[in-house]
Amino acid sequence: MNKKIYCAGPISGDTTYSQNYKKIIEIVKSNGFFPLHEPDLKPNYTLTDEQIYRRDIKWISESAGVIAEVSGPSLGVGFEIAYSLYVLNKPVLALYHESVPRLSAMIKGCESHLLSVQRYKNDIDLEKFIKIYLQLILK
Repeated sequence: MNKKIYCAGPISGDTTYSQNYKKIIEIVKSNGFFPLHEPDLKPNYTLTDEQIYRRDIKWISESAGVIAEVSGPSLGVGFEIAYSLYVLNKPVLALYHESVPRLSAMIKGCESHLLSVQRYKNDIDLEKFIKIYLQLILK
């Protein structure tokens, strides 16, 4: 059984919610899954843009699904979500904080049956939504 989960979050874009992104990774790991993510959770300047792209596409391809922190705008995260849904047909859980005044219409309005968009207010909500998603991945 594939227990790899690609964790998407802003690395060089809006990092306001980076602590929540780290928490997502911790929750995935604590539930017995292997989170695939940028190791230092900050821009990697030792790799070229092409190397980062190929690595991340490989990780997404190898994963059973994707969990994305979408509270702040990030072109990279948006691309990863679309690629996961429409190229690889992978299930995606998109999580955004309740303090976000308006989530992107391209996420909230997406009608893919593979996308679940959930609004959270705290770590308890994050854990609840992630556990439900991971149980679906196991089926």
